[in-house]
Amino acid sequence: MDKRTFIKTGLIGVAAFYASGFTAKGLNPLYSLKPRKNKDGFIQPPLPYAFDALEPYIDTETMKIHYSKLHAAYTMKFNDITRQLGISSKPAREILSEVSKYTELLRNNGGGYLNHLLFWNVLSPNGGGMPEGKLHDAIIGSFGSFDNFKSQFDTAARSVFGSGWAWLIFSEGKLKITATQDQDNPIMDISKDKGFPILCLDVWEHAYYLKYQNRRTDYINAFWNIVNWDFASKRYDLALRRKMA
Repeated sequence: MDKRTFIKTGLIGVAAFYASGFTAKGLNPLYSLKPRKNKDGFIQPPLPYAFDALEPYIDTETMKIHYSKLHAAYTMKFNDITRQLGISSKPAREILSEVSKYTELLRNNGGGYLNHLLFWNVLSPNGGGMPEGKLHDAIIGSFGSFDNFKSQFDTAARSVFGSGWAWLIFSEGKLKITATQDQDNPIMDISKDKGFPILCLDVWEHAYYLKYQNRRTDYINAFWNIVNWDFASKRYDLALRRKMA
């Protein structure tokens, strides 16, 4: 069995263990910036596009496994843990902002749940190009040029050892690039670089191996063709409003 087949089989098997029986009930077809709940707990909204919509940059099979198995698994496990701990009534962001109080299992699954909610929205079949307006100006002001920003973001994504994420965040009044290991994110109180996430890229191997094998750089390069800058701009606007509040 080659590595591609091994990863595909392993991901489906492990994730299905957690995700079996998961049903998304009564979901709004449009994503919200705020994680939503129903009577069963935190919900996994449907993708805002078809599984094949990001071809050729992210393949259909990867999207099916990543969303239907892995993200569903994080969602179900996060719900299980928060119920067991008696904190299921709290917002997901509040739980993760004080994640040092809880178990590593909650940290991993809560991060996996929330990170992917953002990630699916960061991608778009109509993405690519450059941001406009305030986000564009902020990127130029923080990094000197859009090319410098892309280069620094690419370096952060390539430099993650093993599994993790690259991030563009709003921190202390300016934009900053950072990276986290595993399913950590910048809103967690254990993060070395805390801030409000604007943009993210999943660099776990399962996000790209079926198409790109070990060529993480090719996957990162492909990412820029499907970045949803409209969504990222809304995130930046929200960050500015929070700062002024």
